[in-house]
Amino acid sequence: MLFLPPYSPDFNPIEKAFSKLKALLRKAAERTIHGLWDAIGRILNLYSPQECANYFKACKCYAS
Repeated sequence: MLFLPPYSPDFNPIEKAFSKLKALLRKAAERTIHGLWDAIGRILNLYSPQECANYFKACKCYAS
């Protein structure tokens, strides 16, 4: 188990994933709840397993 400071976005892989999600949601510029959920579904399909693994590597949060 790795312990992190109380708030450390640089060491938290989900922050990198959320950053990409928020940027692409802004670009989609949906203005309805239904459109927003559709956009989220489309955007989440853009995340590849390799990209998600790279978020962990970039955060150096993996342990051997």
